[in-house]
Amino acid sequence: MTMMNSIFAAAKRGSETISGLAPYLRHLFFCGSFFRFLEEFMKFNRILVSYLSIVMFLVVSATIAAAQARPPVPRASQKASVLQTIGTTDITVTYSRPAVKGRVIYGDWPTAVAGEATLDNQNQRPAGAPLVPWGHIWRAGANEATLFTVADDVVVNGQPLAAGKYSLHMLPSKDGDWTVIFNKDDGQWGSFTYDAKKDALRVKTKAEPTADSSELLTFNIDPATDTSAKVVLRWEKLRVPFTVEVKDVVGSTLKRLEAFVASAKADDPGPATNAANYAKANKQADAASKWFDAALKASDEQIKAKASFANLNRRVGILVAAGRTADAIATGEKAVEAGKTEKVDTAALEKRIADLKAAKP
Repeated sequence: MTMMNSIFAAAKRGSETISGLAPYLRHLFFCGSFFRFLEEFMKFNRILVSYLSIVMFLVVSATIAAAQARPPVPRASQKASVLQTIGTTDITVTYSRPAVKGRVIYGDWPTAVAGEATLDNQNQRPAGAPLVPWGHIWRAGANEATLFTVADDVVVNGQPLAAGKYSLHMLPSKDGDWTVIFNKDDGQWGSFTYDAKKDALRVKTKAEPTADSSELLTFNIDPATDTSAKVVLRWEKLRVPFTVEVKDVVGSTLKRLEAFVASAKADDPGPATNAANYAKANKQADAASKWFDAALKASDEQIKAKASFANLNRRVGILVAAGRTADAIATGEKAVEAGKTEKVDTAALEKRIADLKAAKP
């Protein structure tokens, strides 16, 4: 990210410089000395070449750095990921798993350090200093900052968080009142370039001591309900929980069903039927009606191609679910005729038709 910012900044400076010099050169050409124009033009050319060279150098450097940044070799802290679906909303935590290895994990830094900037640099950590010092930003893992991804808008410990990708950091506290931080810079290494101005959300949580020690840092998402789940970081003898809630499971599901139905083949009534049944079950009458109509339209195309017992019987099911009993009976009788021609067993459908007629007012 820093390299790309440098590239954009250099390009912008070059553009601004060139934009400023161009009117001046035009003035010299038409109103000034020709030799003066040539002199300034050569200077202008050198500036242009210089900026282009800088931009090209940065682009090449960024490409090389990207290629060399993460060689495919084993890491001391291996990568892991945990996913939980709430309704139809995926929540994913991707992180690296450092081990205790007999080290001090939580505690006070040997000397007072002002501010909350991270002290998580193994190359500068004094002997015996904790890996996670109180009062300083921590990447909640190792290597890259832990990544928290959520597919829909959610509520974390009672506070709203928009759908998206976030780097997940924590601010540990000796008294157990920790802060969980969701930062919009999702591509940073550790917390070294952490910028509080890019925070999307900070929530408070209570760290909980445990009787047993967890050697490897682990994220779990448990327990989970129909609308929420608890995300728990566990390392050494502490667990740090926070709750993620999907406020509108039905609404997020309906959005996904829109795409599901839209991608269906014109002669496949299945997706629209499934969507309509879900909407009906969740008292979304308008959506159910729309999707039942779409299912019947697809059924029309299917029957035009082949008025088979199977296709007509499928239409009966759609009509029954849509509450169109008379149409279901009429279609069912056609399906029975087709079934007898095809020499298939129509007994179940015939019973269904009889039941529909008996229930019909």
